Amino acid sequence: MISTLRPLLRLGQAISEWPVASQQAARRNAMVALTACAHRRAEREDVASYLAERAAARSGPSRPAADPGVAAHA
Repeated sequence: MISTLRPLLRLGQAISEWPVASQQAARRNAMVALTACAHRRAEREDVASYLAERAAARSGPSRPAADPGVAAHA
């Protein structure tokens, strides 16, 4: 009789353990996704700073911009 109940007991155990296993898998997936997003963000910031440095180097020394409200007198 016990051998016939064994599959039902295993099913009941699997059903009772499912919420915990599901939560653990979801947390693991979230950590992996967060790590990937952090890497992408760091890479974007590196590229942005590199491009800003290159643009600054190409433009040469910057001069103060003229105030459009002030007319130049010759």
